[in-house]
Amino acid sequence: MKFPVRRAILATTVAFASTALVVGCTSAGEDPTDSDSAESPRGDSLTLGTVLEVNSFDPAQAHFAHHRQFFQPTYDSLLRQEPDGTIVPMLATEWEYNEDSTELTLTIRDDVTFTDGTDLDAEAVKFNLERLKQENGPAASTLGLVSSIEAPADDTVVIELEAPDPGLLYNMSVQASFIGSPTAIEAGGIDTMPVGSGPYVMDASASIPGSEYTFTINEDYWDPSLQHYDEIVLSVIPDATARLNALLAGQIDGALLSPKAQEQALSGGLVDHLYEVNIGGIMLLDRDGTVVEPLADVRVRQAINYAINREEFVAQVEAGLGTTTSQIFPPDSDAFNPEYEDFYAYDPDKARELLAEAGYSDGFDIEIPSVNTDPAYLAAMSQYLGDVGIRVTWNERPASEGASVASSGDYVASLKPNAQGPTWIMANQLITPDAIYNPFRNTDPRIDEALEAIQFGSEEESVAAQQDLNAFITEEAWFAPVYRPAMVYVTNAETDVESQVGQAVPSLYYYTPIG
Repeated sequence: MKFPVRRAILATTVAFASTALVVGCTSAGEDPTDSDSAESPRGDSLTLGTVLEVNSFDPAQAHFAHHRQFFQPTYDSLLRQEPDGTIVPMLATEWEYNEDSTELTLTIRDDVTFTDGTDLDAEAVKFNLERLKQENGPAASTLGLVSSIEAPADDTVVIELEAPDPGLLYNMSVQASFIGSPTAIEAGGIDTMPVGSGPYVMDASASIPGSEYTFTINEDYWDPSLQHYDEIVLSVIPDATARLNALLAGQIDGALLSPKAQEQALSGGLVDHLYEVNIGGIMLLDRDGTVVEPLADVRVRQAINYAINREEFVAQVEAGLGTTTSQIFPPDSDAFNPEYEDFYAYDPDKARELLAEAGYSDGFDIEIPSVNTDPAYLAAMSQYLGDVGIRVTWNERPASEGASVASSGDYVASLKPNAQGPTWIMANQLITPDAIYNPFRNTDPRIDEALEAIQFGSEEESVAAQQDLNAFITEEAWFAPVYRPAMVYVTNAETDVESQVGQAVPSLYYYTPIG
C-alpha cells in the first residue's frame, strides 16, 4: 500500500536509515558505562568558540548544526551518533520495529535521574516527544509521521506511525530527542536554565547570556566515558577574526575558522581539522516570485547561476579551500551527477541574455540577509550579480537569526550554508513543501513523482528517481550553489577532536585532552 506523498515525504533518507533499522533490530550491544574509555584522562576545562548564539535551551526548540553544542552538555538524547555516523544507544538501550515498520518500541535506561532529582522514565520520554510535536520547534517536523506515543511500562516507549518513517532513528540521534526534566519544564524557565540528565550542569552564576555559558561536570552521570573535562565553556564569538585571535591568545581551545585564517592559525602553532560538510552559495527561496517577481522565471534563476565565477570565488575568497559545484547533492549521494558539477560554468554574457529574454534587460533589485558573512564574500557576490544587472542589498542580521533567515519566509534568498547528506534528508530540509528551508512552500509535480519513487520504489527505481530529482533541481535552478566549503576547525596543540559526518562542528563528546 502506498501512503499519500505529501505525508510520506516527512520521512528521512531511505539509504541512511536502512543502516539505522538494522542496528535497531538488534540488541544495544556493549553498555557504554562498561567501556574502557571511561578510564581515559580527564582535562580541567574546555573552552570553545561558537559561531552562533542559542535562542533557547528548551529541548523542544533544539536545532541542529552549530546549535547542537549548546544542548549536548545538559541533555541526553534517546540515540547518539558516533563520528562516522553510526547510530548507537544513549537513553534508549534497545529499539525494534514491528513487521511493517509502523510501530517503534524503545527500551529506556532504568538508572538515570535528571539533575533536579526527577526520575527519567518512559513517561518523561513520552512527555518530551509529545511536547516537541506540539511546540512546533525546528525539529517538530521530524516527528511528523508520529501518530501516538505510549509508555506501557516504566522502561518502555512505543511510538505509533501513520506510515513507515525510515528517518526516525536518524532524527532521534540528531536533535529530535533531547530529554528535559518534566518538572523543570512545567515550572518554567527551561529556555534560560536547562535541566536534563546530561554529562554537565549549567552554572548560571558563571554564565553571561548571549556571551558565555559555563557547564560543570555532573558527578552522578551514568556514562563517564562521555565526560572528558571537568568544565566546558561555550563562548559566543560570531566574528571569525575574533575567534582566530582568541585561539592564538589561548583564550579558547577550539573553534571554526574561515579558510583564509588557516595559514595564520598553523603558523601560530594551532592544529587544523579539514572536512567538507556543507553546500554554500545563494539559496534561492522565493521561486514562485511571491515577493520578488523575477525569481518566478527559471531564466532569471539560471542567470544568477551563470553570473557567479565559482573558480575565482573559491580561489580568492576561500583561499582555494573548497570544491566548486552547480549541484546541491554531495559526491557520495545517489543523486550526484558529475555532469552537474560545472553545469553553470561562468558566463556573464549568457546571464545577461537570459535576463533580457525574461524581460529584465535592465536588471532588478533583490535584498538578501547576511549573518556574520565575510565582507569579501558579500563583495564578490555583489560584483558578480551587479555585473549582469542584479542589484543586491545585504541586510545584516544578528547571529541569533543564523537559521531563521532561511526558514522564516521573511527573505527571498539566503546565504545560509546547508549540510549535505543523503538525498532524502536534504529533500526534507530544502525541497519538500514541508521542508524547514522551503518557507514559500514551492513545489512541482515532478518533485512529488521523484520523491514517491525514492521512498516506495525498488532500489533501482530509487536511484533513478534521485537522479531525476537532481536534474530538476539543478536545471530549474532552484538554488545557486557555488561550492562545498572546507570546514576549517582549529584546536590548540593540547586538544584533540574527531570531526563528525554531517556536522559543521563536532559533537562535544568527541573532544579529548592530549597528554
